[in-house]
Amino acid sequence: MLTTIRLIKTEEDYESALSQIRALMNAEAGTSEADELEVLATLVELYEEEHFPIDLPDPIAAIRFRMEQAELSTQSLTPILGDPTTVVDFLNGNIPLTLKMARALHHKLQIPAEVLLQEPEALISEK
Repeated sequence: MLTTIRLIKTEEDYESALSQIRALMNAEAGTSEADELEVLATLVELYEEEHFPIDLPDPIAAIRFRMEQAELSTQSLTPILGDPTTVVDFLNGNIPLTLKMARALHHKLQIPAEVLLQEPEALISEK
């Protein structure tokens, strides 16, 4: 079922590629259909990165989310951020995140540095 593969430039091209991907989802590995699926998926990914960028989460929201995942309390951040007052003030948005705090949060909570150090209105970039 090989079709002509071309760059995705329009919404119509995008929808067509998605349709082709759906038709090829059960392609057997090592076949020309599987190769076509891989190429189409790559083209769709490139189109989506350009036309549907994903905003980075707010640093405080990311920290709160990670705390929830790891079942950490506000007090659990004291060894990371310094003292209880700093933790509360930071989580309430009353003081900015310092580079030292960002490094500690990245290291201890495994929060991506690009989330913690982002510029306002930043977008996720894999580059």
